[in-house]
Amino acid sequence: MTVEVRSREQDGVTVVELDGEITSVTSGELQQRLLPLIGRSSTTVIDLTQVPYISSAGLRTLLLVHRRALREATSTILVGLSEEVRFVMSSTGFLNFFDVRESASSVLGAVRE
Repeated sequence: MTVEVRSREQDGVTVVELDGEITSVTSGELQQRLLPLIGRSSTTVIDLTQVPYISSAGLRTLLLVHRRALREATSTILVGLSEEVRFVMSSTGFLNFFDVRESASSVLGAVRE
């Protein structure tokens, strides 16, 4: 089991789309693939639309992303959170670390203006 990671640069923003459950089994590989993408541009959008579940190991990966973004002086925006993922992140205080928006297109539209 893996989490598929697709990334692209668009309008000066790094957009990273994740697909799959983020668990203790998948978080290590995800971390190795995700962390190098942070800092490639001034803003990284992580699209979680296709992520139905995130475990505590996945939250740890996102915390490492947050810390890397702070070191790189970049912003990280999470988009497409399902109700379950939003609930887990809200309950654990993780939503306080990130700017959360509905979709990548809303972020990209704001960058263009």
